[in-house]
Amino acid sequence: MLITPLQLENEPLQIAESFAPGSIDFTTGITQLGPLPVNGHADLIVEHRGGSDLISDIRVRADYTGTFEIQCARCVEPVQIPLKGDFDLIFRPQDADADAAERAITVDETEIGYYEKSGLLLEDVVREQVLLSLPGRALCQTDCKGLCPRCGQNLNQALCSCEDTPADPRWNALAGLAGKLELKH
Repeated sequence: MLITPLQLENEPLQIAESFAPGSIDFTTGITQLGPLPVNGHADLIVEHRGGSDLISDIRVRADYTGTFEIQCARCVEPVQIPLKGDFDLIFRPQDADADAAERAITVDETEIGYYEKSGLLLEDVVREQVLLSLPGRALCQTDCKGLCPRCGQNLNQALCSCEDTPADPRWNALAGLAGKLELKH
């Protein structure tokens, strides 16, 4: 859904979209399960910068609800993550702040996004908000045993025989190092 300043000149734009799985590319390893409804509205905020210099900012306020699947950080099995969030964001035309001189920005300006001349894609806004809301790491269960570092067996599903197999003899030179280090401290 493209949001343009022209659409918002006379009244706010009501947003009632539902994004189907696969319609937004979140990134590798993140899968949307089921619909992703987004409800809210977009307003036009005209900023006067003196004289006839007017900047058309777009303010988008909405909420979303969906379920996503990411991989467990230990065993790489899928983990379902229900998400519910809301946002209140301001977007400015990309060339509005493009002056040649360097200047310090205010804290409020760090919260401003930018949109292209054609407008603002709601899909891009939702994608960013979902990615910011997802945990950086998830576990399938709190006591996940992970994968065997030698054979790759998921230790939550079955044990492997690697524990009985002797370690690579090239590591024997380091075997007693931990004990020696503890004695020195």
